[in-house]
Amino acid sequence: MTVVRDDADGLVAWLAPGTPLLKPVLTDGRELRHAGPTGMFSQERVLKLDTWRGTGILKVVPPGKPWSVWYFWSEDGAFRGWYVNLESPHVRDQAARRTTTQDHVLDLWITPDRQIHWKDEDELEGAVLAGRFTQAEADQITATAHRAVLDIQAWTHPFCDHWETWTAPPDWPLPPAPADPQPELFAS
Repeated sequence: MTVVRDDADGLVAWLAPGTPLLKPVLTDGRELRHAGPTGMFSQERVLKLDTWRGTGILKVVPPGKPWSVWYFWSEDGAFRGWYVNLESPHVRDQAARRTTTQDHVLDLWITPDRQIHWKDEDELEGAVLAGRFTQAEADQITATAHRAVLDIQAWTHPFCDHWETWTAPPDWPLPPAPADPQPELFAS
């Protein structure tokens, strides 16, 4: 991703169309969702070098929050909405060049008219059945989603920051492909 801003208000990064990326897939190459809400957390996976095929996504990581906010646009440039990706707070490496986080499966979708839709509750249940999270952890994730809803309803940072009007400069180059993605089997 390309860093747009990185300061006290958080990290903002751009995933441009065509960006090379590594993503986990099932060992037969299919997307994880093909394994169902439990199998996607219990079946073996490999890393696949791929390309981001959608429109660009702007990701805003508010400091200390257990979620990031993703901004989506249509092919015609119209703003489609906000996606709140529940995850552990981002942690920086020693060089402060990379952050790591763990996805918490449950997500929220907010339409441009600010309607909030819960997403992937069945996958969170599947993650508990597969042993990725305990029921207590899933309950905490759900409580975090409720706190995110309060931020959305109060229209706090980053929702009020007008990132939905941002556009990437057309001359920004794509980031290089990740270095040698040796496909290794791994479990979630």
